[in-house]
Amino acid sequence: MRRRLCSLFLVVLFCAVTSLGAHAEILKIVINDTIHPITDEYIGRVLAEARAVKADAVLIEIRTPGGMVDSTRSIVEKILASDIPVIVFVAPTGGYAASAGFFILQSADVAAMAPGTNTGAAHPVIMGEKMDDVMKSKLENDAAAFMRSYVSRRGRNVEAAESAVRESKSFSEQEALDKNLIDVIAKDQAELLQKLDGRTVTRFNGSTLTLQIKGKPVRDFPMTVKESVLAFLMNPNIAFLLFSLGMLALYGEFNNPGAVLPGVVGVVCILLAVFALNILPTRFAGLAMILGAFALFALEVKYTSHGVLGIGGTILMVLGALMLVDGPIPEMRVSLFTALAVSIPFALITIFLMSLAVKAHMNKSMIGTESMVGMMVRAHTALTPRGTVDIEGEYWQANCAGHASAGEALVVKQVKGLELEVERAENQTPQS
Repeated sequence: MRRRLCSLFLVVLFCAVTSLGAHAEILKIVINDTIHPITDEYIGRVLAEARAVKADAVLIEIRTPGGMVDSTRSIVEKILASDIPVIVFVAPTGGYAASAGFFILQSADVAAMAPGTNTGAAHPVIMGEKMDDVMKSKLENDAAAFMRSYVSRRGRNVEAAESAVRESKSFSEQEALDKNLIDVIAKDQAELLQKLDGRTVTRFNGSTLTLQIKGKPVRDFPMTVKESVLAFLMNPNIAFLLFSLGMLALYGEFNNPGAVLPGVVGVVCILLAVFALNILPTRFAGLAMILGAFALFALEVKYTSHGVLGIGGTILMVLGALMLVDGPIPEMRVSLFTALAVSIPFALITIFLMSLAVKAHMNKSMIGTESMVGMMVRAHTALTPRGTVDIEGEYWQANCAGHASAGEALVVKQVKGLELEVERAENQTPQS
């Protein structure tokens, strides 16, 4: 009896395990951003998860203008080394996979595009410099060799792929299919999976695999909170805004010691900006120009320049913002609109706050004994040179630089402990 129960248990367990393996899934991620280190981390994580759960495939829906070369190379390496077949799908309609996106598309086991999309324009550029012929040739040859190294193994058109690198050619979805740069055109995810079911693909190592994905569940694999926050910070416009906010908040803290909140906000904003700028292709000349702009704002308050220093600071801040992040594509740089929209209001706010601070330091104290300096008083007794004066009903010992008779108008020049130094006001009218 025990043997029968044991055998039955093993059969049920085997069926459960078999059933679990038969219902493997497809993991899906969506890349709708520039390619940067956080994108690399995200794709690496989904490939690791697919390997762990023995997924049938990984689907990467991509829409990108391009991005950083190092991150692109790392992503391509991960896809080529993946045990699980990778499908890269340029979607939705109207989307594109340019520059770095083209490299990623060509590295996939299955490359697909939706109608109305395009890809290509993968010519390499160097950040912040005008390339001479030698440097241009080196970059082109390196990028072209990288493309050839895996496109031929995928069985795609090497010559057409290389033209996207050397000549910056772009291809519509139909052109890409006709030139054997992609494997299939599909209007959406459902049609894509239907067309790919039963299709045999050649892996990078030369082996073949038949995709069995009909009816398999597709599980979305979202970014973690950390990845979402870091990806948000990778936007150069956000990094510039955070740095400017941090500088303004720290200035507020320095002028109001003990306020705490401006200091905390300033430190957090600047640290977040520094983190992003450390990863992004930052030009420190741009950073120095932004700091110089704040210095000019401070000088505008101290010296009468009739706005010249303030205008100069604004121009310097705009130029510094435009130079701050020198990415390979416009989407990885601070836009002119952001530079103007942040710099002009910040210039006005900073000059206004500094003006208030300077006026506060220049105004004499209105409390305590210091408030008596300059006050008009009346002699209560004759000062020869010592005597008493009447200050709003209070009698103070006073010492006059010269004699003064009772009832004569005097001016307080200095306060020494509990004694006043006064002098005759002559023709001035005493305070009532």
